[in-house]
Amino acid sequence: MSNRAPAPEFDASSLIADCVAKASVDSGSQLVLAYSGGVDSEVLAQGLARFARHNPQYRYLLVHVHHGLSLNADAWVSHCQSQAVKYHLPIEIKQVKVKMGPRLSIEAQARSARYEAITSLMAPGDALLTAHHLDDQLETVLLALKRGLGPKGLSAMGEVQAFDKNKQLLRPLLSISREQIEALAASQAISHIEDESNQDSKFDRNFLRLEIIPKLKARWSSIAVTASRSAALCAQQQAVIDEEVSKRLPSYIVPVSQGRGTALELSGLSEQGANWQLLLLRGYIEYLGFAPLSQVQLEQVLYQLLDARVDAKVELRLGDTLVRRFRGRAYLSSVEAEHAERIKASVFEWDLTSLLSPDCAEIGDGVKTRNREAELYLSVSEIKSLQARKLTQFERVRLPQIDELVSVRFAIAGSTRCSPHNRQKGRELKKLWQESGIPPWEREKVPFIFYNNVLVCAVGYWIEKAFLCRDASAGLSFKIVTRN
Repeated sequence: MSNRAPAPEFDASSLIADCVAKASVDSGSQLVLAYSGGVDSEVLAQGLARFARHNPQYRYLLVHVHHGLSLNADAWVSHCQSQAVKYHLPIEIKQVKVKMGPRLSIEAQARSARYEAITSLMAPGDALLTAHHLDDQLETVLLALKRGLGPKGLSAMGEVQAFDKNKQLLRPLLSISREQIEALAASQAISHIEDESNQDSKFDRNFLRLEIIPKLKARWSSIAVTASRSAALCAQQQAVIDEEVSKRLPSYIVPVSQGRGTALELSGLSEQGANWQLLLLRGYIEYLGFAPLSQVQLEQVLYQLLDARVDAKVELRLGDTLVRRFRGRAYLSSVEAEHAERIKASVFEWDLTSLLSPDCAEIGDGVKTRNREAELYLSVSEIKSLQARKLTQFERVRLPQIDELVSVRFAIAGSTRCSPHNRQKGRELKKLWQESGIPPWEREKVPFIFYNNVLVCAVGYWIEKAFLCRDASAGLSFKIVTRN
């Protein structure tokens, strides 16, 4: 017979109320529960049902994600739908496809797909509830140690955290142990599913849960509590660091030409000590929303940015993050996004006949009208289109003559002579790029409009003087737009 004292009970509804109060969730917002149907989320779902009965000022939703990874997945859907009826809570089933590959973690890919599916059902101000508990926190701390993470990683999970920019993530059970949750579920005969993958120790979390943590608890029974305390202390220290970084970082961030994002000024960064260089670079990466880099990767990036020869081409690809240097500034971009923006061809012939027609408002086939202004679109990449609008005001290009063929060209010769309307004298294109500080990789994305073989304008930058409308006649305005 075991001498272990019974696990103390708890009230999930009260824990939810505490979290909602701490997060100051506004009335009318939606409380969304990530609902797997496992014992943890089932206990939380039952608590949410009780909370909902006394708090009609919120909207509620259970979200079950069907990953398609188990033969039992359909049965789990049926279970969750049945339970939702008992709880009198609405439920949404989202089916996702998990990316599989030789170097991809199934755990990480499934988690990413799950959160993407859930957030698609949320609006700004909504709160996501997850059933993470005290033992999950211990697993997270141990994994952070295994990965060599610093205070930010060791901070593990917070009870209330900002989430997806304008939402909140609530973990009401974070102070409750797995033993307490399972004891409550047993005492109240709460029906739940058993995911067979939780017994597969090839996954890191399962390995810790099944083989390591039981031994740690047998030796040090309160290790989950003390590890959580350490995580809280790390979070406290990280909050101080984040506050100081947020004060210093803006002075190093500069807008890039034509308003296309920002860059990191390296001259000031190089004057800082090594530790602050790392903290500020890490802060800038987080500011842009990119995945965090390891300490080794950060040191490698800093070395290239600050110590490589002035004339060296610095370009580093780290996962989906692309780091470049140009004229003493660091530019970060997404590899995936740049691939999607890659121009399909160097030259496009563009028939603007329908747009130039006097009755173009009555013509379909890609011509749209708004406030008597017609517009036409040309797809130039996976996500970008060139928009042409016929206007009678603002800066615009004169309309093409009947015998002038319109084309759109990219990456034209740097020796091309240009006469921008916003300059007194003309110059070669490469000189204009150098003057404006446009990085080489951005120059390749700039569309140039030609009538026959004569340059008319550089979209977003200038109109050639000879083609600028100087009276009240109709003309064309061009700009690059991102498609939804």
